[in-house]
Amino acid sequence: MRGFEPSEFAARTKRAQELMDAAGLSALLLTTETDVRYFTGYLTRFWESPTRPWFLILPATGKPVAVIPSIGAALMGQTWIDDIRTWSAPDLQDDGVSLLAEALAELTVADGKIGMPDGHETHARMPLADIERLRGLLGARRITGDHGIIRRLRMVKSAAEIAKIETACSIAGRAFARVPEVAGAGVPLEKVFRKFQMLCLEEGADWVPYLAGGAEQGGYSDVISPASPVPLQAGDVLMLDTGLVWDGYFCDFDRNWSIGPARPDVKSAYARLVEASDAAFEIARPGATVAELFHAMNTVLTKDAEGTDAGRLGHGLGMSLTEWPSLIPSDETALEPGMVLTLEPGIAVGGKILVHEENIVITDGPPRFISPRIGPQMVEL
Repeated sequence: MRGFEPSEFAARTKRAQELMDAAGLSALLLTTETDVRYFTGYLTRFWESPTRPWFLILPATGKPVAVIPSIGAALMGQTWIDDIRTWSAPDLQDDGVSLLAEALAELTVADGKIGMPDGHETHARMPLADIERLRGLLGARRITGDHGIIRRLRMVKSAAEIAKIETACSIAGRAFARVPEVAGAGVPLEKVFRKFQMLCLEEGADWVPYLAGGAEQGGYSDVISPASPVPLQAGDVLMLDTGLVWDGYFCDFDRNWSIGPARPDVKSAYARLVEASDAAFEIARPGATVAELFHAMNTVLTKDAEGTDAGRLGHGLGMSLTEWPSLIPSDETALEPGMVLTLEPGIAVGGKILVHEENIVITDGPPRFISPRIGPQMVEL
């Protein structure tokens, strides 16, 4: 099913307001695409334009209030939101700030605290000058951090959210299965990238905002460089890592192929990657920490081999390609049912690296793969 029932947004709002009450917040002020969409269902590619700011107020009681440019009123009116306040944007003198201040004054107590997400992986999508001007218009009201409320809510997904991520994973899985149609010796890597994105769209993706990878002899030097025009050749390892979107939710996993027979050390390293992700999968139960998942993978990776310096071995997944938490040694976030994670071990081999990534969901019992699980043998093209 596309979209969500209004009850999904009502439940999210209720949970947020309970946390706001405990933190002493009169409202939340949200400005980013994912945070606005989380409480409204407002899905549009128009956010790609940086010109206009968009605001959503989550008051202590009642439904959220949208304060948005007039160009977005018709689409916002199709969501469960019924209080939509607009201005003609862009306005070089007052780009919605006075309208926003008036709404906040109406919806909060005179000395209320207004929370904005302020932790790691957050940002405010409005000019700093407008934030300062808003502070000046709020009187005794204060803008503070949100006490991690948005992070807490978005980290644990509902069954309906998980279903959308799983659909995205299925689409990517079908596209990956068709890679032999577009990749092989003599095909330039940049052409493989273009054709693979076409496969994703053919299989049902709404769009493909993220595609990374690499192809070099015996591995690859990094996984974030643009695709080169160099043709694939025997001995290359090709990796494609996609974050395609279906109904506003991402998948994020990769696949590796050998162009012709793989070297023995490449085969061994690749099998070690799958072993590492399986080791983390086996302990991914409620109560375990993401640091423990990191150590489970790292122990396998560094046994007679070297890990990589990627900084983390996985992360959360959902409305954004990467979300909280990060699978690093210092992150003691406890796993909960409803969390969706990537397991992304990397290993060094012959001066190059190999990376393997899967997507899993935490349940009340054993975890579940939502990316199509693969074995330890590297596929040859």
